Amino acid sequence: MSSIATQPEESGAQLHWRALERLYQSAPINELFASRLQITGTGEAAIRFTVDESCFHAAGAAHGTIYFKMLDDAAFYAANTLVSDRFLLTTSFNLHFTKPVRVGEVVAEGRWVSGRKRVLVAESRLVDAEGDEIGRGTGTFMRSRIPLSSLPGYSGGSS
Repeated sequence: MSSIATQPEESGAQLHWRALERLYQSAPINELFASRLQITGTGEAAIRFTVDESCFHAAGAAHGTIYFKMLDDAAFYAANTLVSDRFLLTTSFNLHFTKPVRVGEVVAEGRWVSGRKRVLVAESRLVDAEGDEIGRGTGTFMRSRIPLSSLPGYSGGSS
């Protein structure tokens, strides 16, 4: 009997999730945000990001574009865990702001709700460093004609 421990091989789903995480990091827009995506399971995604003064509107709190970007991304990637061949497109997204955020780490938690064929629905929420919900959103996402395998970030190449 061998005493050498071996790592279990990643499943096809886990390989897809890691590829989605690379795809997120490869998007040029993410060079503007201190954020990191983690796929936590089928239909689940979390994005941790830091809000600082560079994200503020004139009244000294995070601008709504930050809320939208992180809520949309978390819901999008939660939905795309269920689709391994095509890139999804956001077709609509509804936002609800519940509390301003000034500085600190915020987590966007995404969760797939329904749909698997052409249109998927996912929701997301933002939680601040105190554990308070600061925003919530629901989006619909449609399969595009863009194969995930054609995107350099997904396939492991550079963008």
